[in-house]
Amino acid sequence: MAIAKRVFLFLAINFLVVMMLSIILNVFHIQPYLQSYGLNIKSLLIFCLIWGMGGALISLALSKQMAKWMMGVHLIDPNEHDPELRRLVLTVHTLAREAGLPKMPDVGIFESPEPNAFATGATKRSSLVAVSTGLMRKMSQQELEGVIAHEITHIANGDMVTMALLQGVVNAFVMFLARVLAYALSGLGNRGRNGSSSGSYMSYYLFTFLFEIVFMVLGSIVVAWFSRFREFRADKGGAALAGKEKMISALESLKRMQQIKDPKVDKPSFQTMKISTGRKSGWMMVFASHPPLETRIERLRQS
Repeated sequence: MAIAKRVFLFLAINFLVVMMLSIILNVFHIQPYLQSYGLNIKSLLIFCLIWGMGGALISLALSKQMAKWMMGVHLIDPNEHDPELRRLVLTVHTLAREAGLPKMPDVGIFESPEPNAFATGATKRSSLVAVSTGLMRKMSQQELEGVIAHEITHIANGDMVTMALLQGVVNAFVMFLARVLAYALSGLGNRGRNGSSSGSYMSYYLFTFLFEIVFMVLGSIVVAWFSRFREFRADKGGAALAGKEKMISALESLKRMQQIKDPKVDKPSFQTMKISTGRKSGWMMVFASHPPLETRIERLRQS
């Protein structure tokens, strides 16, 4: 039932994004980029920027609400009577003040046996830090402080905005380059003596589809590389906020838990938000959003 709800929300949000971007294109009267005389580069560029950047920015704006809906995050009242939850809020707010955030993040908790934590939000003034019940149960207070300091650093560094902008640029680049190359190879730009095109729209759309797959794979490598870079930076920032030993202890605890296979552990939809990823090896590491925990621990020890 929970999986069906997540799938429905995912599809509904994507449908909403498509509708909003379609309305924007109509409101600004963006002309079709494929016209009778050929390819309108200006219209194509605007089209790709709106769809590429627009989708990423809308997702960023909805990120807090999406986390609540899809992960079932329950916001914790700062005046919560439960001492464990009050301690969690106090820990987040204390580290947020030390990081110099202009406004305290919302603090949430969600049901999952998997040790998980994430930070999200469109700006530093509108952020959310959430942890799973599995993380609360399996980590000590010092280890939990290391994890939270890591997430607070993501907010302080503006990583959510930077990742959204990077993804938007990559999306726009993929759409633009795929369509330009497809137009050239499909023959639509070749005109006969009577002015008619010698190419076909079917081959154009086929080439577009194939090029988008290729360029999306290449683009995902770039996005994954930057994501790994920001994880190292967040580890360093977390060590500065909570203490180097607490950050290392948190990562070592995650490594131990990662090695325990529990068939009851579910896999959340928000894989990009997981702190304890990095199991890929070999060439697959180029697609990993998080570096291996062993590498992160070694980096901190040497810093």
